[in-house]
Amino acid sequence: MKSIILGTRGSALALAQVELTAQALAAARPGLVVERKVFVTRGDQKLDLSLIRANEAGGKGLFTKELEDALLSGAIDVAVHSLKDLPGQNPPGLEVTAVLERAPTADVLITKSPQSLRDLPQGAILGTSSVRRARQLQWLRPDVRIEEWRGNVQTRLRKLTERTEVTGIILAQAGLERLGHDLRGGALETEQGRFCVASLEEDLLPAIGQGAIALQSRADRLEVTAVLQQIDHPPTHLAIRTERELQRLLAGDCALPVGVRTRLSAGRIAMKAILFGAPEAPPKLAEAEGETPEAVAAAVFAGLI
Repeated sequence: MKSIILGTRGSALALAQVELTAQALAAARPGLVVERKVFVTRGDQKLDLSLIRANEAGGKGLFTKELEDALLSGAIDVAVHSLKDLPGQNPPGLEVTAVLERAPTADVLITKSPQSLRDLPQGAILGTSSVRRARQLQWLRPDVRIEEWRGNVQTRLRKLTERTEVTGIILAQAGLERLGHDLRGGALETEQGRFCVASLEEDLLPAIGQGAIALQSRADRLEVTAVLQQIDHPPTHLAIRTERELQRLLAGDCALPVGVRTRLSAGRIAMKAILFGAPEAPPKLAEAEGETPEAVAAAVFAGLI
């Protein structure tokens, strides 16, 4: 191949992820011409849709369908996704061909003054668009009030500044760092002001695929597959294979209230998961360890059902 077309959403984070992909391709295949096409997905257009209330978001693929349609039609060669946005099943003819090296998977609490989750005042208001985060937060701190906040990072930080009664918001560490923010020292400096950052790594289990960039292509485009496999990161791919197998078993999409942490060590895969059901019911927790993604995912699934 002499050139390759990457498809992406138009958000600042999506464009940063495409740039990371282009850099990896340039290092692996000098001289390869990389083009970019930007798409607006239904999730980008419909900011009034709830991602927390069940069934209101309109089903799977809210942030991916337009890119997948472009792949199937041949308008692009590769769709670049935040892997956590992908439904558990690829459309027929498509596959996650490669993933870049995973960034940190932790969520972070962004506040106006230094606070951890345990330090939050009684009845604190937190903003998030993630049902996974909302359910875990309310399980750990039943007194906390959750508001659904959508929009890009800048929009949410501006809203946090304007809403004096709101204590903080929850964001992904990987996304902030890919946007160029240095979180060392527990501070976040932006145009909207200076904020405090506390890691929730020990409090919340991440989303399936969190921190990973997925490169999706057509299964019949063998020349594209060959190029993408040159930039695949095998340890990350092994971990996300395990997580997406669990997602498939749960018949879930990116709105499923499940958190997962996967670690690799000495050729073994260790997974811990939490799954929420009815609002009043306690979550189910499961852990498993093994050598293959399918075996580990099946063992965790058995502990969750």
